[in-house]
Amino acid sequence: MVEISDSLCSLFTAKIKKENGTFVIEIPSSEIKHGALTVDETYRIALLDSSSEAESTSPQSPRHPASQGSTSHDSSGPPVDEGEVRDVTIETVGDQGDGIAKVERGYVVIVPGAQPDDEPTVEIEQVQENVAFASIVDSDPRAL
Repeated sequence: MVEISDSLCSLFTAKIKKENGTFVIEIPSSEIKHGALTVDETYRIALLDSSSEAESTSPQSPRHPASQGSTSHDSSGPPVDEGEVRDVTIETVGDQGDGIAKVERGYVVIVPGAQPDDEPTVEIEQVQENVAFASIVDSDPRAL
């Protein structure tokens, strides 16, 4: 199993391509769009063998990983558990008007009633393979 550092900004799968005598790895536009990476910034890059378990993970943005629990998660499954309480940062609002936060490995947590830049404490209510649904248990004190 591959251990992933909490300082990891992004994790995605890409092929190395040869272009004009150099080798290129394309960064998915979603990594820029969601703020995991910024254009014209320098990043340290780690490459994992495609046969590792990390191949099945999705983009990640753990700049706000503040988990209050001490639960450890298998890197191939969801990084949250039902009933878990954690602090999240709402990054955007989805089509239905619900707040959307990303936690480890880019895993999405949907939080009804939350707005971008809110930092509520939430309880995970339902966990699916690619998304979890949570409710606010303590509002962001800045929003008061």
